[in-house]
Amino acid sequence: MKALQNPPETKKVQKEFFGTPAYLTVSGQLSLETHCLALGNVYTFGPTFRAEKSETKRHLAEFNMLEVEVAFGGMVEAMESVEATIKGVVKRVLEKNAEDIEFFNKMYDDTLLSRLNTLVSTPFATISYTDAVALLQAEIAKDPSKWEFPTVEFGTDLATEHERWITETHFEGTPAFVYNYPKNIKAFYMRDNDDGKTVGAFDLLVPKMGELTGGSQREERLDVLEKKIVDMGMELEEYEWYLDLRRYGTVEHAGYGIGFERLVCYVCGVENIRDAIAFPRWSGNANF
Repeated sequence: MKALQNPPETKKVQKEFFGTPAYLTVSGQLSLETHCLALGNVYTFGPTFRAEKSETKRHLAEFNMLEVEVAFGGMVEAMESVEATIKGVVKRVLEKNAEDIEFFNKMYDDTLLSRLNTLVSTPFATISYTDAVALLQAEIAKDPSKWEFPTVEFGTDLATEHERWITETHFEGTPAFVYNYPKNIKAFYMRDNDDGKTVGAFDLLVPKMGELTGGSQREERLDVLEKKIVDMGMELEEYEWYLDLRRYGTVEHAGYGIGFERLVCYVCGVENIRDAIAFPRWSGNANF
């Protein structure tokens, strides 16, 4: 088809389409909390965007995420929900798509089938962040040269190699929850623990991948949440609708998110997350 010689000018989009600054969401969690407090346990599934300059095999700039919010429950209940959800998905895949998994086991990863069977038949392990750091420090001290990130201390955001060591080596291939992370590396909405140093946050770590799921108990105490917002240099006015959920009565609640493409990678034994999505977009690449 011959190109137009003088294509019509495209109308310029209004600078502020909504009349106020708007952004792509990294999570629907804050909005999902409103539904949770009205309806009980809820979930959402949809596109998520992260402007992280990361080109690893585990990260995308745009992906899909399942987010769950649990009413009348805390961090423990959210972790129980994660375990039931992941086991339910994997068990169904093993039952309904056995031939596919056998193919992936043969072509991509000959340990895949045994790992998935271990996941559905074994209780997930649990370890506090503080204990995990102590274990890593002792292990790294044996030979720091084997590690890409040999410095681990309280307040460190664990690297993939640390996460994989915890689940693959320390827990011998069993998926593991790491919980109670330092408050200074976590978001404002996570509930402060009584120690004043940690929050009720957790990650689920799985062999071959590291983090598969992240979640937390939400801060339901109005005065504590207001102080955290101010201390982090944010404007209270921008979060009035969120604070109202606490101001006029609330309940203990918690939630988590599961990256869908990362789950596909884990279940299928695919190493690169760009192979688990139809139109992969990452930092420096948006060709599709």
